[in-house]
Amino acid sequence: MHKRKHRKFIIEGKYVAEVENEIIDSDEGWSPYISLDDALKLDEIREFLKKGDIESAKKYAKVFTLSPVAA
Repeated sequence: MHKRKHRKFIIEGKYVAEVENEIIDSDEGWSPYISLDDALKLDEIREFLKKGDIESAKKYAKVFTLSPVAA
């Protein structure tokens, strides 16, 4: 089993969260995958962004706002 760091970007409305998690590579079963704790963390951050609770999301991830670019 081998673990490696990975950055996941969650886009919700006008916010983007950059979340660090671990990808697990294994010769057995479904690979690559993330741990249950990392999956739950991603879901929790997505819910914080949906509710507009940026302060809570910032405890687990870097949070950015999206703005349109004039063409």
